Amino acid sequence: MTEPNRAIVLGIGNILNRDEGVGVHCLEPLRQRLGPVEGLEILDGGVLGMDLLPLVESTDTLLVLDAVDAQKPPGTVVELAGPDIPLYSQVKISWHQVTFQEVLHLAQVRNRLPRRLHLVGVQPEDIAVGTGLSPVVEAALPAVADRAIRILSDWGLI
Repeated sequence: MTEPNRAIVLGIGNILNRDEGVGVHCLEPLRQRLGPVEGLEILDGGVLGMDLLPLVESTDTLLVLDAVDAQKPPGTVVELAGPDIPLYSQVKISWHQVTFQEVLHLAQVRNRLPRRLHLVGVQPEDIAVGTGLSPVVEAALPAVADRAIRILSDWGLI
């Protein structure tokens, strides 16, 4: 059941595939900039896939941070809002996103998609097996935090 006042920032990605884990890596800089915010949960969704469905369906407000294959230069920050976020697996916006897109699509089919939904992502450079972000993607983290803070502010959460 959706909790009308529940707001979540969800970082997703595989931190063992370099830049593919950028969504998870974005969480700590965001936490440091925001400090504690009452009523806002900042969560690591990793690569939980369909296990994220109850979380998605339980919130009214969801900001997703992720690696996004937007066919842009590496390190480019990409934003998609609500209806602009592809909910079907035919449109692949991230290497693990097919599963998360299916989560969003299923939440929509069940009429439980968050009312406010936004995605901020970064075009990866290197998704090979390994840890740590490429320098160009790591350099984008402050811009992701800036955009996340603007969105949260626009939503009246901070």
